Amino acid sequence: MILSMTGYGKATADFPDKKINVEIKSLNSKAMDLSIRMAPSYREKEMDTRKEINAAVERGKVDFVLWVEKKDCAADATHINQNLVAEYYRQIKDISTNLNIPLPEEWFQTLLKMPDVLSANETSELSDEEWNTTHETIKRAIEQLLEFRKQEGAALEKKLREKIANITQLLNSIEPYEKDRVDKIKSRIQESLSKYLNVEYDNNRFEQELIYYIEKLDISEEKQRLSNHLNYFIATIESGQGQGKKLGFIAQEMGREINTLGSKSNQAEMQKIVVQMKDELEQIKEQVLNIM
Repeated sequence: MILSMTGYGKATADFPDKKINVEIKSLNSKAMDLSIRMAPSYREKEMDTRKEINAAVERGKVDFVLWVEKKDCAADATHINQNLVAEYYRQIKDISTNLNIPLPEEWFQTLLKMPDVLSANETSELSDEEWNTTHETIKRAIEQLLEFRKQEGAALEKKLREKIANITQLLNSIEPYEKDRVDKIKSRIQESLSKYLNVEYDNNRFEQELIYYIEKLDISEEKQRLSNHLNYFIATIESGQGQGKKLGFIAQEMGREINTLGSKSNQAEMQKIVVQMKDELEQIKEQVLNIM
């Protein structure tokens, strides 16, 4: 079974005063590329979370987000330090009296602009109980991602098997044209000798030269190697996980043999088949990029 690098997972956890949301998604990448964003109170667990995701996901461009939704909106309100406001008010009045400086007309705006008067609520300390629940939520999101990858991998495997079967069928369809190709080449050379050179030639020597020429156009080895690559591709799919790069290398070797078939075909019908093979192979290469 193969795994896709494309995946998505999301899980939530409810607390009396808030809701924890965890989302993780992945796309194809040559290596592991992990981006993590966590709510401030959970950042102390970022390294542990990173290790866990790396171990489970292995490869891909992965985005992980953990955010908090407060159920009580008042809890998110900016805090006004009343004691500090009172102290600034007293100091400003003293300065006004001592230095004969007019008092501000807009007391409220002046005081709110003073340092540290406005501050967000301090982040609450993360308890073990809360983290344990959040950690389970993270694990559920990762499990959903992996399940998504399995489903995508199954769809990918089906497509790849279809494409390999198509190339195999196209390869087999070349055979009827091979003997016909030899006969056509022989007739074309004989016609050229008679029509343009108008000379007599030794039939035995002609046959020897023809055999030498035909041997250069022989595609038996290329066909055999391509057939072996096709079988090896399927065997690699069935061998287990983590074979995306290997399948890519096999596809490259298949491409070399198909290109050689095209250069040696020397016949319109065979060249059309080679073009169809190349089309199927390009689709394979695109799909392989998304395999673990």
